Amino acid sequence: MTLQKQRNEFEAAKKIYERATLKFQGVDVYDVYNVSVLFKRDGKRYLFGRVERRGEWARSWVRLFEETGQDEWSVVKDSMIYTLEDPYISEIGDELVLGGTHVQYQSGRYSTFFGYFFRGTDLHNLYYFTTGPNKMKDIRLVALADGKIGVFSRPRSTGMKDKYGSESMIGFTVIDRLEELTADVIESAPYIHGIFGAGEWGGVNQAYLLDTGKIGIIGHICYQDKDANGGEVKVYLNMAFIFDPTTRESIDLHLIGSRPCYPPGPSKAPYLADCVFSSGIVMRPDGKADLYSGIGDCETGRITIDYPFAGHGLLV
Repeated sequence: MTLQKQRNEFEAAKKIYERATLKFQGVDVYDVYNVSVLFKRDGKRYLFGRVERRGEWARSWVRLFEETGQDEWSVVKDSMIYTLEDPYISEIGDELVLGGTHVQYQSGRYSTFFGYFFRGTDLHNLYYFTTGPNKMKDIRLVALADGKIGVFSRPRSTGMKDKYGSESMIGFTVIDRLEELTADVIESAPYIHGIFGAGEWGGVNQAYLLDTGKIGIIGHICYQDKDANGGEVKVYLNMAFIFDPTTRESIDLHLIGSRPCYPPGPSKAPYLADCVFSSGIVMRPDGKADLYSGIGDCETGRITIDYPFAGHGLLV
């Protein structure tokens, strides 16, 4: 079944219990989108968000925001400013690891990008410690049940389409400690086959250790489409699947969100009007999950969905 047909079936059967657009205070004329998953420190809830002017591209910062109301977040005054895009976090032991995409320019023109990683126990004093491979986004870490660290990679190129049918692959490897996280280790991660179909691409956005030892993945899966006027449109969908780090099998990939699930709103460009870029989930007392996502490359949304890993274990 094509991804487009899966999307149609999802739209007909989806259950969205709440939806909201997040408000961000303290950044005035800037958009905040593609945020990290929410995390707690000292009893407060935080997230990192990509901050960028609507009319600009590849000129963004990552700022720290604190929850100050229902779906309201305020920038933490005097917090560090990172020259990154699309932040993500992992909690490894007692350390917080912040990752993001650093775009490089040469002579004022875009040249390439890398994943940069920061770590530390003090949220306000994280330090840069390693760099991912050239032109690779969506590198994610997860603490495993045996104390080791799972690493997901996301190589993407036109050559991959010729070789595998899809524009990107997801790789997975295991390291013993953060000091082993290098570009070579990430680049060499063996691929998990069978996730993306012909013409599709995507990646992992947040990985969760389950009490069964398996890993629950929140990610994005994408395809090209055309709008009513024949213009090219990139379709980004929220998806989930289960990965077994022992057998390296992936199962139960399914869609959990799409642009129409979130409140109506603008997009940074017409070709991004059908895009949602997953951040991750936060469990609710009622057993449902709040899924956070960037929408249209200019806003951040929240929808409430059924627990996406049902039948495979609970979040550790």
